[in-house]
Amino acid sequence: MTPHNELRLLPWSGPDGKPCFLSTDGTNGLLSRLADRTEAAQLDVAAELLEHAQEVLADKSSSPEELRLVASDLTVALRDALRVAASRGHRLPTLGTSDHGDSNELPHLPAGALG
Repeated sequence: MTPHNELRLLPWSGPDGKPCFLSTDGTNGLLSRLADRTEAAQLDVAAELLEHAQEVLADKSSSPEELRLVASDLTVALRDALRVAASRGHRLPTLGTSDHGDSNELPHLPAGALG
């Protein structure tokens, strides 16, 4: 959940190519759900593209044009995956200080949070 005073980095850019942010205090809003679905789709496409790239690289007869195209597609997928990682990483609970002043305490995440 994004705290109400935080902005969520959205998985798409504005018309000028600049990042888009959403100010929300929940994850049930229309734009939050759309962003979640878009992030999931971007990661699915990246996984499929990785498999395809491995096939193209393994094929000794792949032309320079095919290699350039797969490199271009991988660049886009990597940009999207990094944006998803940045957005999700920013929304993770931060390490807090325990009652004993120990700042190495790990955040407590639900079992399903990691997949």
